[in-house]
Amino acid sequence: MQLLYSLDQIDSVAKGIIENTAFKTLCFHADMGAGKTTLIKALVEELGGGSVANSPTFGIVNEYHKEDGELLGYHFDFYRLEDETEALDLGLEDYLNQDVWVFIEWPEKIESFLPVKASNITIDIIDPITRSLELD
Repeated sequence: MQLLYSLDQIDSVAKGIIENTAFKTLCFHADMGAGKTTLIKALVEELGGGSVANSPTFGIVNEYHKEDGELLGYHFDFYRLEDETEALDLGLEDYLNQDVWVFIEWPEKIESFLPVKASNITIDIIDPITRSLELD
């Protein structure tokens, strides 16, 4: 799946990703400021988690629940990791072994620990309001 989109189309982009991904683990590849967290917020909302999503940059991981309390998934931001083994110290394997959605920002920081069953989303900045997205 490849497409160009702007912020006002983010909800339909999130819906398209959910409908077209083969896996519940999504790895987001993009430069700083490309809109990874904004897209993840839209995905969480589309999946029934309300509008509670935000970047876990300082806490590294956020946990999201559906409005009925059921666990929806986890959102990791590995930007600040110095060494990929720090992800293991956080219990990454336990998070990945659950049947929930997992959103990973900066997956290249934990490359050797990424699951085989994951979809990659690459976002490129076209201009201040337009993004290019590729889902594999």
